[in-house]
Amino acid sequence: MSLTGFAINCSLKASSDKEKSSTDKIIADLLSALKPYGVKGEVVRALDHDIKPGVLSDMGKGDDWPKLRQKIVAADIFILGLPIWMGQPSSVAKRVMERMDAFLEETDDKGRMPAAGKVALVAIVGNEDGAHHCHAACFQSLNDVGFTIPANGGVY
Repeated sequence: MSLTGFAINCSLKASSDKEKSSTDKIIADLLSALKPYGVKGEVVRALDHDIKPGVLSDMGKGDDWPKLRQKIVAADIFILGLPIWMGQPSSVAKRVMERMDAFLEETDDKGRMPAAGKVALVAIVGNEDGAHHCHAACFQSLNDVGFTIPANGGVY
C-alpha cells in the first residue's frame, strides 16, 4: 500500500522568482526520507496560489484554497514547510493554518474533522531554538484541526 504526501511550501518566494528556496530543499529532503516507506509526494508553493484571508474553506471568487484543501484532505501525510521570520512561522504559513480553521466546523456524521486519521509533519528552515518554538505553534494549530502529530514529526 502506498501512502500519499502533500506539502505546501510557505516560503516568501513565489516560483516565478526563478529561485529555489531553502524551504524547497528541506521539503525535498523530507520527502526523500519518506520515499523508502512508499510515500509519494507532491509539493506546491503557497504563493503560487491566491489564498484569500479568512477561516472558511471557500472565501469566494478567486480563492484558490478549495483546490489546495482538497489535496490536503486527500493525502495521508500533510507537510507544512516554512521559514522562520522574526522568530515566528512565516506569514504565509500562518495564512495556510488560518484557512484550516474551517475544519473545526466541517465534521462528518461521526463528528470527525477532515484531517482525522491524517498525519502532519512540519519542516522548518531556521535555527534550533526558533524551530522548536515554531514547531510548537504549528503543531498546536494542526492538532486543533484534527491532524495526528507523530513523535519527532518536526524537522529543521
